Amino acid sequence: MKKLLLLIFTIFFSNSIISQTNLFENPDFDKIAKDHRIIGVIPFKASVALRPKQMKDITSEQLERMEKSEGESIQSAMYSWFLKRKKRGTLSVDVQSPATTNAKLKKAGINLDNYEKYTPSELAKILEVDSIIMGTFETNKPMSEGASVALGLLIGFWGTTNSATINLSIYNSVDGELLVNYNKKVRGSIGSDNDDLINRIMRKASRRIAYTKN
Repeated sequence: MKKLLLLIFTIFFSNSIISQTNLFENPDFDKIAKDHRIIGVIPFKASVALRPKQMKDITSEQLERMEKSEGESIQSAMYSWFLKRKKRGTLSVDVQSPATTNAKLKKAGINLDNYEKYTPSELAKILEVDSIIMGTFETNKPMSEGASVALGLLIGFWGTTNSATINLSIYNSVDGELLVNYNKKVRGSIGSDNDDLINRIMRKASRRIAYTKN
């Protein structure tokens, strides 16, 4: 009986979310957002912290591609999240597609290695959006389908992520003013992909984002 209870507790704990959240909202966000018509999401700067033993089985180039895939997956998941709310009629702005965003960044010679040289306002103006969503994503296992499959084939490692930290910021295009900053650390079994991750973390953040109507 004790073993059964221990097993139930372990399963419950592993599938629960134990999180740490820090959320900042600009007090003038609602006022500023009234004039916004379109927002853009750039690929997140991702880092996958593999164990030393795992690192021995992949090259730095493979890790770089894996992290790029993760960052683009977060961008895509964020776009999908906003798009669903647009279709439901609970989003007051349009969202630029990742294809358009990435094409404009590429045309301007901007990538994940040099985008930090530009201010959020400069990036938003290049994308021709009213505000820009950007941030970082840290995980100890990749969550995007392409990256996780690639890692599984390389070192035989499968499964969901044990821990992940996302730091998301929304900046105003005109003056680069920070509108929202959302930092969330999640531990435990949080789903099979980044779409699930974004759905989970945005449940609380959406209440503080002026573009989403409650």
